Amino acid sequence: MRFLLTGGAGYIGSITTRVLLDAGHECMVLDTLERGHAEAVDPRAKLIVGSVGDREALTQALPGCDAVMHLAGYIEVAESVAEPQKYLRANALEPMIMLDEMTRHGVSAMVFSSTAAVYGEPKSVPIREDAPTMPVNPYGASKLAFEQALDGCHSRHGIRSIRFRYFNVAGAWPDGSMGEAHEPESHLIPRVLRSISAGQTRFEVYGGDYPTPDGTCIRDYIHVLDLAEAHRIALEALVGGHDGGVFNLGNGEGYSNRAVIETCSKVTGREVEVEIGPRRPGDPAVLVASAEKAYAELGWTPKRGDLAEIIGDAWKWHLEHPTGYR
Repeated sequence: MRFLLTGGAGYIGSITTRVLLDAGHECMVLDTLERGHAEAVDPRAKLIVGSVGDREALTQALPGCDAVMHLAGYIEVAESVAEPQKYLRANALEPMIMLDEMTRHGVSAMVFSSTAAVYGEPKSVPIREDAPTMPVNPYGASKLAFEQALDGCHSRHGIRSIRFRYFNVAGAWPDGSMGEAHEPESHLIPRVLRSISAGQTRFEVYGGDYPTPDGTCIRDYIHVLDLAEAHRIALEALVGGHDGGVFNLGNGEGYSNRAVIETCSKVTGREVEVEIGPRRPGDPAVLVASAEKAYAELGWTPKRGDLAEIIGDAWKWHLEHPTGYR
């Protein structure tokens, strides 16, 4: 099949592109390269430089596609608090132009990269898909707004969509050839590994007074390859006639920030002392997934759920590419 991946030059997009190509599919990648890397795009895929709000680029990318995987957008919680209009524009308004173009070109299926941030502060954990959606930051609100747009497009234009609400994605291609390269980096695991590599013995955590056992935030971590496989399964299911819906993706187990740092120390063999800094605006205390629906309806099962394995693969990538794709 032929798929368009928006944001396909980014961390998740580039790895998912390789997974799809290895499965025998054809891939078109649409990316502005503002935060993605052309070097990360598999040479078997065609790269078109442009945004999801660029009708000319979409006219190049969409014809002949069986479905769209929409991963493009901004993802930084703190940045969204500082610049909410930027997030609404990029994550909700511009992708609506893509929905128009999908309708015009007869493409009626999409897998959308949403986020657990749509839930806000959950009432109970693990979080199920029917939990209330009450985002506490503009990032989550912008993703939820596009989910709602997809609901409207389903009823009016017949666009079926699978919306994946991710929890924390980490890890790398196991041989260290592809991995996470954000600049600036805000995600915990790569930040800790960068700090260790630089010989720093102290690491600052955002907040130590959350209502959790050790006072630091708790998150559910999923290996990027497990995530990519979920996207492949979802695309194939939609093309096969699946009605779509909302699915959480995670491992169902939470790790505190302190526990993640301790595991990073064990994997790398280097000690790190935790320092407590101020909370980061917009961070919920606990986000842990119930992914039972994805197991039951899509037949997806994560195969790399061990935190040490996730961190170990990320460490291989970091050692091989200390400055990312540059």
